[in-house]
Amino acid sequence: MNAVLPRFLKSAYRKEPIISALVTIGVVDALIGGLDDSWSLFTFGLGMAGIALCLKVWKMQQQPPLRDDPVVQHYLPSQSSSPPLPTMRVSKKRPRQ
Repeated sequence: MNAVLPRFLKSAYRKEPIISALVTIGVVDALIGGLDDSWSLFTFGLGMAGIALCLKVWKMQQQPPLRDDPVVQHYLPSQSSSPPLPTMRVSKKRPRQ
């Protein structure tokens, strides 16, 4: 769990930095308001997080779906840039006994 949460947060902040910041601010405001019995701050925080999440859903619906084209990755070129190596000849001499 400890390794998954930072990785998830980093990817979320990279993809949608403004929306992620608004959600974070809203959640922190809601936590502070809930712990301090300040219901106006709690309501403001929940509202801000809710609006940011609605904005994210709306933005996801606006994007066209991505096509999944297979990506072919070649590790070696089709032809070598160096000349071929000469063939080795085996001597037919018999070893001494």
